[in-house]
Amino acid sequence: MKIREQDALDYHSQGRKGKLEVTPTKPFSTQRDLSLAYTPGVAVPCLAIDKNPDDVYKYTAKGNLVAVVSNGTAVLGLGNIGPEAGKPVMEGKAVLFKKFADIDVFDIEIRAKTPEEIIKVVQALEPTFGGINLEDIKAPDCFIVEEELRKTMKIPVFHDDQHGTAIITAAALINALEIANKKIDQVKVVYNGAGAAAIACANLQIALGMKKENLIMCDTKGVIYQGRPNDMNPYKEKFQNTTKARTLAEALVGADVFVGLSVKDSVTKEMVKTMAPNAIVFAMANPDPEITPEEVLLVRDDVIMATGRSDYANQVNNVLGFPFIFRGALDVRATTINEEMKKAAVKALAELAKEDVPDSVIKAYGGKPIRFGKEYIIPKPLDPRALRSVATAVAKAAVDSGVARVLIEDWEKYGDKLEERLGRSKRFTNLLFMKARHKMKRIIFPEGDEEKILRAAQILVDQDLAKPILVGNEERIQKVIKDLHLEFDANVEIVDPKTFAQKDQFVEEYYKLRQRKGATRYYAERTMLQRYYFSMMMVRLGYADGVIAGLTTNYPDTIRPALQVIGMRHDIKNVSGMYAVIAKKGTYFFSDTTVNIDPDAETLAEIALLTSETVHRFDVEPRVAMLSFSNFGSTKHPRSEKIKRAVEIIKSKNPKLIIDGEMQADTAVTAEILEKEFPFSTLQGAANVLIFPSLNSANIAYKLMGRIGEAELIGPILMGMAKPVHVLQRGAEVTDIVNMAAICAVDAIEAQ
Repeated sequence: MKIREQDALDYHSQGRKGKLEVTPTKPFSTQRDLSLAYTPGVAVPCLAIDKNPDDVYKYTAKGNLVAVVSNGTAVLGLGNIGPEAGKPVMEGKAVLFKKFADIDVFDIEIRAKTPEEIIKVVQALEPTFGGINLEDIKAPDCFIVEEELRKTMKIPVFHDDQHGTAIITAAALINALEIANKKIDQVKVVYNGAGAAAIACANLQIALGMKKENLIMCDTKGVIYQGRPNDMNPYKEKFQNTTKARTLAEALVGADVFVGLSVKDSVTKEMVKTMAPNAIVFAMANPDPEITPEEVLLVRDDVIMATGRSDYANQVNNVLGFPFIFRGALDVRATTINEEMKKAAVKALAELAKEDVPDSVIKAYGGKPIRFGKEYIIPKPLDPRALRSVATAVAKAAVDSGVARVLIEDWEKYGDKLEERLGRSKRFTNLLFMKARHKMKRIIFPEGDEEKILRAAQILVDQDLAKPILVGNEERIQKVIKDLHLEFDANVEIVDPKTFAQKDQFVEEYYKLRQRKGATRYYAERTMLQRYYFSMMMVRLGYADGVIAGLTTNYPDTIRPALQVIGMRHDIKNVSGMYAVIAKKGTYFFSDTTVNIDPDAETLAEIALLTSETVHRFDVEPRVAMLSFSNFGSTKHPRSEKIKRAVEIIKSKNPKLIIDGEMQADTAVTAEILEKEFPFSTLQGAANVLIFPSLNSANIAYKLMGRIGEAELIGPILMGMAKPVHVLQRGAEVTDIVNMAAICAVDAIEAQ
C-alpha cells in the first residue's frame, strides 16, 4: 500500500485536528443536567469517594481510562524525536485502544529525560487512570521506569514496546514450532537486536520453556558472548552465551529460529541458507524487515516467516495484544500485569489462529481462504474474536494469580459483554442463541455444498444452536468439508434428493398439493429433485423444523417454493418481512422491508400484529409506531388516512398492544417530542417497532440505517409462514447465516 506524505499530513490536519476528541457520556442539554454534572450535584459523588476511595471506579471513568505516556525518545523507527513529534503516534495508540477494546485514553507526552523524572510524573497520575501504557521510551531507561512503577503503583503498568511485541511474537513462535515439528526446549535461537523488545521477547520465551543456553543474542557490536568487554549493561549481561560465534552470520549456522528486532537488510540470503531445515525466520524490523520473504524464497522454500508488515503473511502486530490485555486487566481491576497474564494472552492468541476465520476477516485481507499453516500462524490484526479470546484469558489469569480486585462469576456472560462493546447486535443475538439452545431444532439448508453454509453449520454445531441438515450430493459435500478442515459429528445430516428413501412420499404430497394447479405426476417428480422444493417438503412433512435458503438465488426464486409447499399460516393473508436494526440508541424493528409493495390498511394492520408477535419472541416488549408523513391528522391525505385506519383495526384486534399513529419517524423515536407536542399519545415512550407505509420507504430506511447510520442489521425475518422459513440475502456472510438459523430455531420452538 503506497501512502504519499501529503496524504498522511492531510489525514491528520483536515477537519478537527488530530485523531481524538472527548465526548460526554451523560445528557447535558438542560439546566438540570448542568446541575447534576457540575455544581451542586457533583459534590455528592465527591463526598462518596472521599468516604470510600474505591468508589472512584463507581462514579468516574477511571476504571476504563488508560494513560499512554511517552517522552518521545524511541518513537517507532524514528528514534529520539521528542514528545511533541511523538504525539501523533500516541494519539494513534489511543484510537487503537478505543476501536479494538472500547478503552478510553488520554495521551500524555512529557518533557522528561531521565528515568527518575518519568517515574515521578507517572506516579502522580495514579489517581486519574485505571492503567498506564508506557510507549516509545528508549532502552535501558524503559526497563528502569517500568520496574520501579510496577513496584510502587497499584494499577497495571505495561510497556507495550517490550511486552506487547513479546506476547505476539511468542504466540506466533508456538504455532510455527508446531508446524515445523520442533520443541521449544530444543531449538537453537538467534536474536538480532538487544533493545527493549528483544530482551522482553527473550525473557518471555524462556518463561515458556526455551533454554537460555540455546539462545544467542546479537547487537550492533555482534554476539553478546561471555566476558564481552564493551557496550554492555545489566540487561544484556543476562544473555551472555559461551558460544565461539562472534558475528550474526556465524551465530545463524544451524539455527532453528531467527528473531529480528533490529534494522533492515541485516540478514542475507547466504545467512538463511546456513540455518537448520524447516527454519523459522521472524524479521520484524520496521518499516523494512531484516530480510524480505521474497529474498528468503529465492534460496529455500521450507522457511516459516513472519514480519511486522501488513503486506506479508504473518504480521506480528501489537494491536493483537495491548488493547485486549488492558481490557481484561481493567475489568477485574488488576493491580498489575504479571507473567501469568502475559502467558495467558500468548496461549489465547496461539489457539485463536487454529480456529475457523470469520468472513469479515477474509474479506478484509483480500478474500482468499485463511487457514492455519505456514502462511497463517498468528491471528490477523482485524480479527474481532481476539477481544473475547485474549481479554477473557487475561482476566482469568489475573483472578487465578491473585492480583484481581474484582471477581467474575460467569465467564461466559463476561465474554458476551466484551463482544457487545464492539458489536451492539451481540446482545440481541445472545438472547436468540440462549433460546435456541433450549431445544436444538433441525434446520435444513438447500445449498448444503456452499462453503459459507458449511462453515455456518460448523458454528451451529459447535455452539449447540441447531442440528443442520445439508441438502446436496453427499460426495461433493464431504469433499468441501474436508477441504475446509471442518469437523462435523452426528449432529449434521446430509440428504440427497436423488437417493432419499422417502422421495416417493414427497412426490405424492406435492402432486396432491398442486394437481389442480397444473402439476402432473411427472412434473411433481422433477420438482422434488430441486433442492428448494425438496427442502420445503422436508419441513412440511416433519423431517426438518425450519428452512434457511437463498444464499445463491434471488428472493422470489426462494419464496415461491416456500409458498407453494409450506404456505402461509391459516390466519394470515400476506407474509411480510422484518429487519432488526441495531443502532447506537437502541434496537428497532422495521416492517415490512421485503414483501408488500403498497399495503392497504388491513395488510398494514396484519404486518404490525405479526411484527409485534415476532418481537415478543425475542423477549422485547413492542411499542409500535405506524409511520407516515403526517402527525396525528396534521395533513389530510388518503395515504395518511390509510395509516389511521390501520391503527383502528389493530386496536380492535389487540387492545393491549402499545401502538399509535399516524406519526412521523422522528416523532416515533423521540420520547421528548411525544411528551411535549402530543401528550395524548398512547405510545408510552419512544417506539421500538416501526411499521412503514410502503415497501419503498421501509427498504430505503433500513438500507440507509445500515450504510449512513452505521446500524447493524439482522434479517430479513420472514413472518406469516405456516412453518419456519427464512430467506437469506444473496451473498450473506457466515455470521448472518448463523443468526438467521438461530431465529429459525426460535421460531420452531415457539411454534411447537
